[in-house]
Amino acid sequence: MVVYKKLKEFLTKSRVKFEALRHKEAFTAQEVAAAQHVPGDEMAKVVIVKAGSKMGMLVLSATHKVDFKKVKQILGTGEVRLATENEFKNAFPDCEVGAMPPFGSFYNMPVLADRSLGKSKEIIFRAGSHKDTVRMKLEDYAKLEKPVIVEFSTHL
Repeated sequence: MVVYKKLKEFLTKSRVKFEALRHKEAFTAQEVAAAQHVPGDEMAKVVIVKAGSKMGMLVLSATHKVDFKKVKQILGTGEVRLATENEFKNAFPDCEVGAMPPFGSFYNMPVLADRSLGKSKEIIFRAGSHKDTVRMKLEDYAKLEKPVIVEFSTHL
């Protein structure tokens, strides 16, 4: 998989410890967490939103959901909604639809990370497919990706 290779090279070059994981095919973040036998708080899910004409990446714990009122407030925009698969699939040509890693910088996309991720020292996230994930320290992810860390979610 192209994105996994790119991600692995990036993490290795950055001298970050990570673990590549494989599991049975899973489509939701909660299914991936179950397949990996980890709590949902450790599973980071990616949600692509449309704010006006621009797309952005939201990264949050699998045990949380996006509060769109908070996102609107944070972005200072009138309209924020989930992007449709048709709207975002071409933005991630090296990924299976819905299996993007939380590295918007790879795709020239701004990233907001929710504080819900901070409940765990490690995160697991998709690596471009519905069978591949990566585990790494949350601190390393934040240092490498430099997302804007804010609070925009509520617990499921």
